[in-house]
Amino acid sequence: MGIHDNNNITVNGVFGGDMEMSALPLGSKNKYKRMDSELTDGDDDSHNHHHQLEDRSKTTRKFVLACAIFASLNNVLLGYDVGVMSGAILFIHQDLNITEVQEEILIGILSIVSIFGSLAGGRVSDAIGRKWAMGLAAVIFQAGAAVMAAAPSFEILMIGRILAGIGIGFGVMIAPVYIAEISPTVARGSLTSFPEIFINIGILLGYVSNYAFSGLPAHINWRIMLVVGIVPSVLIAFALFVIPESPRWLVVQNRVEEARSVLLKTNENDAEVEERLAEIQLAAGNTTDAQNHEDKPVWRELLSPSPALRRMLLTGFGIQCYQQVTGIDATVYYSPEIFKAAGMQGESKLLAATVAVGVTKTVFILVATFLIDKVGRKPLLYASTIGMTACLFTVAISLSLLGHGSLGIALAILSICGNVAFFSVGMGPVCWVLTSEIFPIRFRAQASALGAVGNRVCSGLVAMSFLSVSRAITVAGTFFLFSAISATSVAFVYMIVPETKGKSLEQIEKMFEKGYESQGGEVQLGDAERLMQKQ
Repeated sequence: MGIHDNNNITVNGVFGGDMEMSALPLGSKNKYKRMDSELTDGDDDSHNHHHQLEDRSKTTRKFVLACAIFASLNNVLLGYDVGVMSGAILFIHQDLNITEVQEEILIGILSIVSIFGSLAGGRVSDAIGRKWAMGLAAVIFQAGAAVMAAAPSFEILMIGRILAGIGIGFGVMIAPVYIAEISPTVARGSLTSFPEIFINIGILLGYVSNYAFSGLPAHINWRIMLVVGIVPSVLIAFALFVIPESPRWLVVQNRVEEARSVLLKTNENDAEVEERLAEIQLAAGNTTDAQNHEDKPVWRELLSPSPALRRMLLTGFGIQCYQQVTGIDATVYYSPEIFKAAGMQGESKLLAATVAVGVTKTVFILVATFLIDKVGRKPLLYASTIGMTACLFTVAISLSLLGHGSLGIALAILSICGNVAFFSVGMGPVCWVLTSEIFPIRFRAQASALGAVGNRVCSGLVAMSFLSVSRAITVAGTFFLFSAISATSVAFVYMIVPETKGKSLEQIEKMFEKGYESQGGEVQLGDAERLMQKQ
């Protein structure tokens, strides 16, 4: 009973104010316990809030990374086709008895036909959305790969090749656009370079497939090599149910709440979400106003561009063309022919050497992914174009002066690997990153499609003419030509290409409106003001 009373006295003393001397120690202890509890609860709340922010940041990064990976699967198809055809053509030549001209047409037609896929892809993605355009690309490529694998003649093989080219044209231009539109600014460069990573992975898989199936009979092995290319496109069907639609496309379609929902998944805090949404709505609103006043189709404005749009088109189209006229597809498609010219003999050795090229290309694209948002686009382009020029010149020297000895073979392999390494560090990924960044929302898909058309035209011309040009001026002479063209790309980067690192897509648009002369200082000042406002 006494204990019960003491407890009552203590409770009354603490909460009711009638504190007795005998209850003081117990009451004081209880009081301090509550204060500690409140402080601990405050610390716990702060810790929990910090923990929640970290969890959201990790979840956001994982989600955006998954979107970039799934969106890039179509590019595995392009890379695989490029890689596998370099070896498969040796066995197609034996099995179907095709001529050298037919060989050039078979290899080059994919790039030429993909032009139509890229042109259609821009308009289709504006109409049905970015992710469903990627799904359509995968379906068309699957049909083409199946026809090629079953082809009994050169003519049927060409039909399959044309279908595959259209599918690749769709996919190759829309993936960078989608990733650029869904990525947060700080990671846009590295994420938008994912399609180029997956092209390189595809090339490497194609080389490995060549080596793995080369021991089978000639009428079977190349068919297996080609049909394996269907596997990545099957994964794209699953990806379509995982990745969201582009928030910028949703805003243009007046589906603002859906766009906000996507931005909440791809940005780390709500304030940034609202800021990005406001920027996109402003850009989309300006576009809508311009449409209402002028009522001009996009293609007509692209043919008669404003000064700002003209600068964008020169940058995007120019960098895409330079990516191919420096001979990268010739190096990849015809690496066995190049190594033959250096004196290497035996199909297994030739295919093993091409695997080394594929490994080098894939490893160095990862270097670009880590550096592109840290050092910027232009420094990587400088390193890439200068390095490629030196390596292409060295290939020409090794083929023309060193003959067929072991030193000439070793230097040719080393120079080819160096060329693809420098390409992968800069020109390969940065080309697609820039093209997906620099155009306004209204023009982005179709202008990027024009850039992809330039890329594919140049790729096709190089692929379809390499053997003929090599017969006319020798393989060494062809590489002297490539090195000269590559040297001019250094000047193009210096004079035309702006730095877009750390800027939102809407800021980049304003940068081109101000002109090349004022890009640097004014935009950087604007970025500083934005940072001060955030703080």
